[in-house]
Parts: sequence; structure tokens; C-alpha cells
Amino acid sequence: MSSAQDPFYIVREEIQDSIDKLQGTFHRWEQTASNTGEYVHSTKELLTSCESIEWQVDELEKTISVASRDPAYYGLDEVELSRRRNWTSSARNQVGTVRRAVEKGKSNSATSKYQDTSRTNLYSSQDNDDFISSESDRQQLLMRQQDEELDELSESVQRIGGVGLTIHEELSGQERILNDLSLEMETTSNRLNFVQKRVAMVMKKAGIKGQIMLIAFLVVLFIILFVLVFLT
Repeated sequence: MSSAQDPFYIVREEIQDSIDKLQGTFHRWEQTASNTGEYVHSTKELLTSCESIEWQVDELEKTISVASRDPAYYGLDEVELSRRRNWTSSARNQVGTVRRAVEKGKSNSATSKYQDTSRTNLYSSQDNDDFISSESDRQQLLMRQQDEELDELSESVQRIGGVGLTIHEELSGQERILNDLSLEMETTSNRLNFVQKRVAMVMKKAGIKGQIMLIAFLVVLFIILFVLVFLT
């Protein structure tokens, strides 16, 4: 079987392409500052690629192990098997070198970040003390202002309560006046009804002549009263 048709060489070429890309990314990672987001992203990408390539190499080594049990069946000899083992070993070493460098850089970056964080926390602690002091003063000032506002509000409520009491007393007085007026109107109405009934009884007893005489008397009485009121 030719190299172009052998599955081993096809897979080996794909793995080699992945290793070449891995090393290219690794070189760019080495030139990237450790305190940037790009550095963190590249670190994760490199470690993921290392795991993927190592898994592919493991699978390729398994096929070599199977072929070594009966090389003649697969058209191989010991020289070819040795060449394939050497390549997988070399590939594993290349990936392992990148992995160790990346893991070391990741550890150093974490240590540096911890030191920076410690210094930052020290300064932050001092700033926090100053902030707490100023914040305490500000809170006390706010509390005094709130107390003053509450006192003013209490006075306003008392004034409103006094006005409300006055309005209530006035309404109560008006209600009493209306009740008295209603009682007087009811009394007057009863008296008027009584007078009307008496007049009706008198008119009924007097007959037509009596009614005419009564009307004439009332007209004369009205004229006399008019003269007394308006002409004298």
C-alpha cells in the first residue's frame, strides 16, 4: 500500500497540520502580555488544542499496536513500524513541550495577578478607611437633615390638624343651623296646612254668597294695607 493510500499517513498529515498550527499559536502567545484578555484566551485555546492532538496521537498509537501483532497482514515490516512509533513519540514530545510551557506561563501569570491584587487590596483598604470615615460624616449630616425635615413635617401636620378641627367645628355649626331651619320650615308648613284646611272649611260652610263676601272683604283689606304701607 502506498503512503498516499495508507490511513496512517493520512491521519499523520492531519495531526502534523494541527501541530504546526499549535506551534504558530504558541509563538504568538509567547509575545503576548500576560495581563491581557488575549493572553487568557490564547492560553485556553492552546491547552484545548494540546488535549485534542494528544488524543489523536493516542488513537494512532493504538492502530500501530494492533498492526504490530501481525505486520504481514497489513503489509508492514519492523522498520515501518519503528518509523511510525518514532513519529508518534516525536509528535507527543512536541505537544508536551508546548503544554508544559503554557501551564508554567499560566501559573506565573496567576502568581503575578495575585501579587498585583494584594497590592491593590492594600491600597484599596486604605482608601476604604478614608471612604468609610467620609461616608460616616455624610451619613450623620443626612440624619441631621432628615431630623430637621421630620420636625418641619410634624409642625405642618399639627397646623393641618388645627385647620381640620376648625373646619369640622364650622361644619358642625352649619349643620345645626340647617337642622333648625328645617325644623322651622316644617313647623311653618304644618301651620300653613292648618290654615288652608280652616279656610276650606269656612268657605264650604259659607256657601257661594259667603265666599263672594269673603273675597270682597279680602280685596278691601288688601287695598287698605297697600295704602297704609305705600302711601303713608
